[in-house]
Amino acid sequence: MPDRNRRRWLQTTSAMAAAGMPFAWTSAIAADPSPAPEARDAVISRPIGSSGERLPVIGLGTWQTFDISAEPGERQPLRDVLRVFHEWGGRVIDSSPMYGRSESVAGDLMAEAKLVPQLFVATKVWTSGKDAGQRQMRESMQKLRVRQCDLMQVHNLLDVDTHLDTLAEWKLTGRIRYTGITHYTADGAAAVARILERRPVDFVQINYSVAERDAEQRLLPLCRERGIAVLANRPFAGGEIIRRLSTLPVPGWAAACDCTSWAQLLLKFVVSHPAITCAIPASRRAAHVRDNMAAGQGVLPDPRMREKIAAEIGKL
Repeated sequence: MPDRNRRRWLQTTSAMAAAGMPFAWTSAIAADPSPAPEARDAVISRPIGSSGERLPVIGLGTWQTFDISAEPGERQPLRDVLRVFHEWGGRVIDSSPMYGRSESVAGDLMAEAKLVPQLFVATKVWTSGKDAGQRQMRESMQKLRVRQCDLMQVHNLLDVDTHLDTLAEWKLTGRIRYTGITHYTADGAAAVARILERRPVDFVQINYSVAERDAEQRLLPLCRERGIAVLANRPFAGGEIIRRLSTLPVPGWAAACDCTSWAQLLLKFVVSHPAITCAIPASRRAAHVRDNMAAGQGVLPDPRMREKIAAEIGKL
């Protein structure tokens, strides 16, 4: 985070503490509404194992948040979300045909802002059968306004072998750049690991947060060993953690890893795991996106700090 932005945040939070005001993450981000385009120079990135291409460690999910109508008033906040995301150096945006209108809305707004070539666009196939899968993937790419999809994933392992065969073909012909599989539950980590032991993929997307650490047992070490990139969904455990923490002050020791909000602390816990390539929190508010993106800068927690974060959250 640029020094002047950090100073403004710290000055604001110190003033709130002195006044006896609770420090919620939404209050902290409201203190500095201006974007910081220069922040992209300091963005932390990780390589994709199969290619070496680097991605910023904080991306953007679209579940629920982009499933809206075409009404201008409803879409304007998401225009601001994409603007701030791009200004802070964000690239990875993830969607799915399962997410209602999210692909269409994301595609419309990315095209309107001329951002499609600059973003890393990921979506999924979520149906059964080869023909149905190919038809759905073509429709998704049309909605997202991409001729070549950066990452196509088999959503929740549905008909996984059929679709992985298609994805391998589409990667060879250049229709997609990377292949992947996804899941979002604790028991999904073991199921995903079993697929990885018999099928090659470039990416895995799995739930991972300070409250959902099952993937650490087998899946994350396996991905690191095999050079498979990992997208972390549910980095806030579906939002439950943030809601629980929102009225509590951020501990003073969080400054050691350049965190000024609970959201940043939770995201840095996720992306500090060496197997994680990118976390993809969703938001419909630009201020929250700005706060999230700040977690992709500065010092990441070391193993001791990670356990301190986990212990602190566990007590609350």
